[in-house]
Amino acid sequence: MFVEQLVKEGGHLGHAPRAWHPRMAPYIKNAQNDIHILDLVQSNAYLNQVKQFISRVKKRNGKFLFVGTKSQAASSVASIAKSCDSFFISERWLGGLLTNWSTLYRSIGLLNRMNLIQQQGVVETLPKKLKSSFVREHSRLKKYLGGINMMRSIPDVVIIVGQKEESIALNECKKLNLRTVTLLDTNCNPNAADLFVPVNDDSIKAIRYVLNEFAEAIKEN
Repeated sequence: MFVEQLVKEGGHLGHAPRAWHPRMAPYIKNAQNDIHILDLVQSNAYLNQVKQFISRVKKRNGKFLFVGTKSQAASSVASIAKSCDSFFISERWLGGLLTNWSTLYRSIGLLNRMNLIQQQGVVETLPKKLKSSFVREHSRLKKYLGGINMMRSIPDVVIIVGQKEESIALNECKKLNLRTVTLLDTNCNPNAADLFVPVNDDSIKAIRYVLNEFAEAIKEN
């Protein structure tokens, strides 16, 4: 079922051979029409490994952070993380988000206080200039931190879509020895991921399918 469904979603389609990462060779079935084709039988096996890992983490009340800021991933990352009560970053990753957590956490506190002020209707009573400044800063904080405003500590696992795009996030996880789960396309480096699923990370439907599988594993525990 997994293989057939992912073929429908274009999950088997990689990049042109000239763009590949040689370490992805074991996960590539062949090349067709100048496109590398991923071996989805292997992808299914790796998906099951990841789901078992997620289940173990969830059983000990572990927390998950979904990260994906590129256009193909952002919407699914946000909606699917919400569906399993997890945290997410779907806009720009702010440098130091994890490695400088104490500072970032203060910004989250400010966002939550601003949320409360808005809910209480206080903003409407402010002078025009102050109101404009408040709205501008509130919008900025919601855009970048809205998906983690309830995150009280560094998560146990970071789930990443777009290894190349999220290199800063990956580096921060590595520095903190945080476990990562990554969707890997044929131009990615499997050595830079703790756990992974080989799949087309440029296909909106394939991304959504795999992330939903992760979410189900989280919700089952």
